[in-house]
Amino acid sequence: MKTFKIAVLPGDGIGPEIVKQAVKVMDAVSEKFNVKLEYNYGLIGGAAIDECGIPFPEETKEIILSSDAVLLGAVGGPKWDNLDFSIRPERALLGMRKLLNAFANLRPAKLYDELIDASTLRPEVVRGVDIMVVRELTSGIYFGIPRGIFEDDGEKVGINTLRYREHEVERIARVAFEVARKRNKKVTSVDKANVLEATVLWREVIEEVHKEYEDVELNHMYVDNAAMQIIRWPKQFDVIVTTNIFGDILSDACAMLTGSLGMLPSASIGGKIGLYEPIHGSAPDIAGQNIANPIATINSIGMMFTYSFDMPEVEKAIDEAVKGVLAKGYRTKDICSEGTKLVSTEEMGDLIAEEIKKL
Repeated sequence: MKTFKIAVLPGDGIGPEIVKQAVKVMDAVSEKFNVKLEYNYGLIGGAAIDECGIPFPEETKEIILSSDAVLLGAVGGPKWDNLDFSIRPERALLGMRKLLNAFANLRPAKLYDELIDASTLRPEVVRGVDIMVVRELTSGIYFGIPRGIFEDDGEKVGINTLRYREHEVERIARVAFEVARKRNKKVTSVDKANVLEATVLWREVIEEVHKEYEDVELNHMYVDNAAMQIIRWPKQFDVIVTTNIFGDILSDACAMLTGSLGMLPSASIGGKIGLYEPIHGSAPDIAGQNIANPIATINSIGMMFTYSFDMPEVEKAIDEAVKGVLAKGYRTKDICSEGTKLVSTEEMGDLIAEEIKKL
């Protein structure tokens, strides 16, 4: 029997509620696929600040480094907004990504046919959308030096630096081309090479790496055009590879094609240990109400089994279970519409876990 150790970090806001449902699904997977899963729980974000005074305690780091994969709920909330920037909950995310060397963030945006009416775009525009955004995660403007707020000639100046090294672009390019080989063999690299020198280098390196993947189609697109094209005709995209900040923005635009941020998972990979989390954040306004959509977190578990445990059959089973529950008309509040059955966070988790057992 295979055994996997999973660091479980519920975090803040709706994090504990949705992670609880993902654990239910993992328990069902354990039974169905005869694998042993060991859960090690840790504090992160605001929950860690309240308990330990810092967002990313050493004990949590030790739990992570002794695990095969990490499941994260969400971090942050208004309770901690007035803290110094250096110790806010969100700093834990940057620290964890660096710790794991998780430089590649995979964010799929796939529209289930059962939810086509949940999208704000016309059905003919979004039907069949299946995009994978590959976002560089550990460099770029969020990490570049110099950064900060300084005094200059009697006034304050805010500085952030967009910076990329050649090897950082090479490795994210290879991830994108490898992912594309398993999909429809098309990569769109998004940059702003007409005005930003850092992305001139980005484009040059992407082109060089592409020589190793001549079976994959490559095209380039400026980020402003890409934002427009994602809304105008999203089905033209297969894999989008882009910088940290552009990926942060464009992946949320792709997410809304599917009708709700509550539907979309993510995987942060590159090092030995992968990080898996929903993309929607902590949603403090609905925390504790048992109305959050756990499907993004549950689908993140599917990605964990594919990318960390080399068991893509589990991701396929989870996807089929989610489709099965949606086909029966069950919906959480964010995706509920006339004629469907409103269920709670807990109920959605139970339904998907039971559906897996039936497969």
